[in-house]
Amino acid sequence: MSADGPSAAGRTSAEYRIEDLAHASGATVRTIRAYQDRGLLPTPERRGRANVYRDTHLARLRQIADLLDRGYTLASIKELLEAWDTGRGLGGVLGLVAEVHGPWTDERSDRLTRAELEAKFGGRPDDEAVAEALELGVLERIPGRDDEFLVPSPQELTVAVELYGAGVPLSAISGHLRELRSQVEQIASRFLEFTTEHVFARYLGHRPPTDADAAEAASMVRRLRPLAQQTVDAELARAMRTFATRHLEQHLSAEGPFTPRLVEPPPVPVALPARTISAVESLVGRKDTASFIAAATEREVQTRALDALAPSSPKGTIVDQMG
Repeated sequence: MSADGPSAAGRTSAEYRIEDLAHASGATVRTIRAYQDRGLLPTPERRGRANVYRDTHLARLRQIADLLDRGYTLASIKELLEAWDTGRGLGGVLGLVAEVHGPWTDERSDRLTRAELEAKFGGRPDDEAVAEALELGVLERIPGRDDEFLVPSPQELTVAVELYGAGVPLSAISGHLRELRSQVEQIASRFLEFTTEHVFARYLGHRPPTDADAAEAASMVRRLRPLAQQTVDAELARAMRTFATRHLEQHLSAEGPFTPRLVEPPPVPVALPARTISAVESLVGRKDTASFIAAATEREVQTRALDALAPSSPKGTIVDQMG
């Protein structure tokens, strides 16, 4: 039996042994048998002691591999394939899968050599930082090219370069990205829950959806796709404006060698001699003693400031007399 496709008009389908089918599809013999046991593959033709597979089996294996790559479980794939087998159609569903799996940004990936990468970060090799960037997906390896990387998001790499240039250590940048990614994933999850509840439930209420419903849902994904980023961009701008203003005010309010004092410090209690307090009470009465002392102190401060500007100013103040 041959693993080649039909070349003559009279042959309608190629025939494969299981080993040939594994080679053509990229799956292992063990995987093919597991798919048969789960009902994902049509039953092969029995010819003597051997099973004979055809192009329909090869096409089905490629469909399964594609859906697995898109994140579907084998249970979900079985439901989709059963819909296809019963004539309900799979075109709309696969269109929806392609729409969701497609790019969610207009940004294009880029390539970068190891030398170019090192030049962006001070020119010094840092294997640990490269390993962490690969783990985070900021960089991806290119098969057969040890000295070159794929950069899925050049914008993200540019942010890291700018932060590093401003003095932020690479370890701190990686830690911040991990924390930020966790928070953004929560936002994305909540947005999907929200749109599923209010928009997509009517299309996906039955499993699998009909061909028409899946096609309409795919169209809705195209319409709503930019809304998530637009909403996050607007709210981030609002929050940054609010918190950056507060942050700046707090730092300017702190006492520093070059920072103006914007907030008056709390008053410091001062113990006065008993005879001074008695003299003030006899002069203005006990009720007005505190106000008199405060006013006298303020006047003394002002007088000393004037003395500093004009050393020849006459000495002697009411506080001196009080002492």
